[in-house]
Amino acid sequence: MTRYADIPRPIRSGIVIVDPERGIPQRIIVLQFNPDTLERGISPQAAGGSGDAGGGGSGGDRNEALRLKGPAQETWKFTAEIDATDQLELAAPDGIHPQLATLEMLVQPTTAQLREATRLSEKGAIEISPIEMPLTLFTWGSKRVMPVRLTELSVNESAFDVNLNPIRASLSIGMKVLTVSDLPAGHRGAELYLAHLAQKERLAGTARAGTLGALGLTGADIGAGRV
Repeated sequence: MTRYADIPRPIRSGIVIVDPERGIPQRIIVLQFNPDTLERGISPQAAGGSGDAGGGGSGGDRNEALRLKGPAQETWKFTAEIDATDQLELAAPDGIHPQLATLEMLVQPTTAQLREATRLSEKGAIEISPIEMPLTLFTWGSKRVMPVRLTELSVNESAFDVNLNPIRASLSIGMKVLTVSDLPAGHRGAELYLAHLAQKERLAGTARAGTLGALGLTGADIGAGRV
C-alpha cells in the first residue's frame, strides 16, 4: 500500500539572488506552485541582419548569411500563483504582501541606494552611475539554471482578508536570459550562462538522430544538390 509519505515531493521552480562578487546566495524565492505552462522565445543574433528582403542584397550580406554575432536572445514568460489560503498552517498576518514585495524588489532599487544617489546629486556629482542590482538566477530544475533580468511583472490580486491584505494573486513574469553579450567578461553571471549553454549542448548530444531515409532523401541527393 502506497503511503503519501512515499510519494516524492516535486522540485519547485524559483529565483535565487546571488552576490556576484562572492557567489553566495543572498535570498531564495521558491514559487509556491510550479507554473502550468512556459512561453519561451529564442531569437538568433544573425550577423547579416534582417534588412535583406530577398532582392539580392550585397555580397557582404551573402557572406554573413550563416554567421552568428553571438548567443541567441532568450526570453521566458509564465504565470505564477500565490495563495495564502493554501497554507493555513502558516501565520500570515500580512497576507501575501511579503511574497509580493520580495518579487517587486527584484526590479526596484533599495531606499539606501536611492538616498545615496540623492546625496551624491546634492554634493554636485557630475555623473551618477546607474544602480546595479544583485545577480538574479531563475531555476527550473537542475538542468535549467540561468542568469536573468526581469523585464515584466504584472500582479493580479484576486482575494483579500478583512484588513484588505491580499491573500491570493497571479503574477505574469517576463524574463530575459543574460548572456556573455550582456555581462562583462569574467562576471559570475557570464560563467553561469556558459554553464547553462553547456547543459543545452549536453542535452542536444543525447537526442536520437534522425535519418535521411525518413525524409525521403539520400546522402547522394544532398551532396549533389538534387533536393
